[in-house]
Amino acid sequence: MVNFKNSALAVLVLTTSATAFTITPQQTNLRSLHTAIAMSTIEPPVRTPETPERIKEVRDRFKSAAIDAANATGCASPDQKDEWWRTPEDQTFREVSKENPLRVIITGGGVAGLVTAAACHAKGMKVAIFEQASQYAPYGGPIQIQSNALRALERINPVIYEEIIKAGTVTADRVSGLKIGYKKGVFMGLGKQFEKGDWLVKFDTLQPALDAGLHATVVVDRPVIQQILLNHGIPDGTVRIKSRINNYEELGKGNGLKINLEDGTTAYADVLVGADGIWSSVRRQMHGLSSDADGFAASGAAGGALTENEARRMAKDSLLMADGANRRYSGFTCYAALADHKASNIEEVSYQILLGKDKYFVSTDGGGDRQQWFALIREPAGGVDPEPTPENPNPKLARLLEEFNNEEPGDKNGDVWDDFAHELLKATKPEDIKRRDLYDGQPLITQGWSNGQVAICGDAAHPMMPNLGQGGCQATEDGYRLAEELSGVKHTQEIEGALNTYFMKRIPRTAVIQTIAQLGSDLLVDFDLMMTIPLLGPFFLTATQLSMPFVLRYLYTPEF
Repeated sequence: MVNFKNSALAVLVLTTSATAFTITPQQTNLRSLHTAIAMSTIEPPVRTPETPERIKEVRDRFKSAAIDAANATGCASPDQKDEWWRTPEDQTFREVSKENPLRVIITGGGVAGLVTAAACHAKGMKVAIFEQASQYAPYGGPIQIQSNALRALERINPVIYEEIIKAGTVTADRVSGLKIGYKKGVFMGLGKQFEKGDWLVKFDTLQPALDAGLHATVVVDRPVIQQILLNHGIPDGTVRIKSRINNYEELGKGNGLKINLEDGTTAYADVLVGADGIWSSVRRQMHGLSSDADGFAASGAAGGALTENEARRMAKDSLLMADGANRRYSGFTCYAALADHKASNIEEVSYQILLGKDKYFVSTDGGGDRQQWFALIREPAGGVDPEPTPENPNPKLARLLEEFNNEEPGDKNGDVWDDFAHELLKATKPEDIKRRDLYDGQPLITQGWSNGQVAICGDAAHPMMPNLGQGGCQATEDGYRLAEELSGVKHTQEIEGALNTYFMKRIPRTAVIQTIAQLGSDLLVDFDLMMTIPLLGPFFLTATQLSMPFVLRYLYTPEF
């Protein structure tokens, strides 16, 4: 049944997000001047087929970065004992200077933690990252670094920005949008007959970026991003693996914190930042949540860091953690993989969503003649696939081929799907397919993102559905803004105010984007039914098409 309340809210958010904050005439004039200057210097990208040399470069870079990740290259040696954080400052309540900078510990070594560390390091702070995993891994495949996140990286460290651009594949130079996944009629024949694969809505993700003077969105392998941030953003040994926080103690305003790890190690810092994912240990203590509220949070929409046994256990554990952490099960389980396959439409389409009944199939160019895909299926939380058997050696792939069947009699609803989903599924190694239930959360407007000398960022602060591709991008903005506010601290007693200012500046923007992502995801599976209703279906299609330029302009802002 169509959720009309969510649908109405989604249209309201989509059509008003661009004007969520009032713009003064002075700001408009400055923005127009900035845009005119930027458009005169930024050349719009023109798509050319990837050469064999470029394909090899992208794939080899991924393999090299994955090896570095598995070997924990650049991370601290486990037996190192001379790190700055092992002892407190002689005078914790003190003035901050170049010679005596802020000491910042960040929990979580994913994109949010690495960017935050790079931003703080660029401002002269001492930084350390505590990562609970035993190694980095090729989490979840490529991710999109959208135009707004590229601007944040450029401001943090131009070398990081240039390396990301060099490693990335532009995706904004082709069509993106929504398609109907199968042949679809309308109620009583009143309206358009849709054939499988027909475009419903097309998005232009390039022009809004150019209008804001930003570089076009690129897609980069996650381990490559990690490698770039480790090599160019922070000193060697900044990341300490196998380091999970048990709790922390505030030592008084301006006097820093004592941080206790599960292995018995004690650390001291002026600031603690929780970048440890949706099941954040730091947020659990900061917000006084139950002991069930935290746990391991693999990066990537389908938990690419998890083994099959870990994924099965996490499917059950997440039910308990979600209740303890006040997180929301989105209603979707997500299968995902990276296929070493040149898509049949690669030169025309960079990103598309095939819509169906209670499910949809997302695909995006992964660079190097590869396709990253996600299959989101609406079902209760906690489900797992059958164990492999001789009769069914690849249960995940077998299920997906049935869910998106492109031959008669079709899927369980009798719908015969567009061939493209099958094309990518057939090109995927069964062992590469991961599954994970998707959780998000409501904006933490009243709870806040900081308390005393502790703050959270990224998924710990604003977990969101992946359909906008803004999770990592907003985490990147967080890291930039957090470092900007801390860089103005002249005395440790000002830390609390700086962290609160960081929250106040970030929460309006992330709350809007979280809401758009959540309602937009809910709306995607209702599109199918809405299109059978005269007037209502065309209205939502038109509203979505008209609103997307405003949504993209809101996302692709040079100021955050």
